[in-house]
Amino acid sequence: MVTHGKSSVTRVTERTVWRTATVASVAHPSRSLAILRLEIPDRPAHLPGQHYVVRLTAEDGYTASRSYSVASSPRVPTVELAVEMLPDGEVSGYLTEVVTPGDELEVRGPIGGWFIWDATTPAVGIGGGTGVVPLVCMLRYATEVGRADLLRLAVSARSLPDLPYADELAAAGALVAITRRPTVPPARPTGRLTAADLAPLMTEGATYFVCGSAVFAEAVTQLLVDLGVPAGAIKVERFGPSG
Repeated sequence: MVTHGKSSVTRVTERTVWRTATVASVAHPSRSLAILRLEIPDRPAHLPGQHYVVRLTAEDGYTASRSYSVASSPRVPTVELAVEMLPDGEVSGYLTEVVTPGDELEVRGPIGGWFIWDATTPAVGIGGGTGVVPLVCMLRYATEVGRADLLRLAVSARSLPDLPYADELAAAGALVAITRRPTVPPARPTGRLTAADLAPLMTEGATYFVCGSAVFAEAVTQLLVDLGVPAGAIKVERFGPSG
């Protein structure tokens, strides 16, 4: 945990050093998704919106790494990561199909000082697919500190099984948009998020957190700008297969 009074150099070092994490549990809510809970000794506290880098090292010394947003609240002792299986994904394939409880992983973090929220000011979170993960962290933290009223959410996925934490998000009142295979009965007509969906979420003085694929992030950002949201109030985090 971070101790107040440490220098900024020390705090940065704590986050950039590689640590050994032990896999406490693995869940598979869908065929393409794994939820990992990691025990990371002496880890610095994370903020909602931050991420960890997971590094795998082969016997010949070859390494591959991937960044994953944290889903768990900073108040929870373990770090929860949601990993989507990507086609030919070196890291995601191992984490979703091979890792079991008790395994050890190299991790570095928490990382990120821009796409973060401390639950003290209004925020609107808009996520697509696994881009909802940092928003789930924000939701959990806001609920724990009694400020869930400050956070409004809209999320989107191809189908309900493709949406991580779907039940939790729906229970919190998030607007859920399904773009291809509707729920039965549909809670909302099938289709992408629209300006009409986002307009009721707009809040004076809010910061807008947009997370998803590059195409999703670009489309949502344009919707927000068209609705009159200042560009400086929009924070975007894109994800996708690594190079």
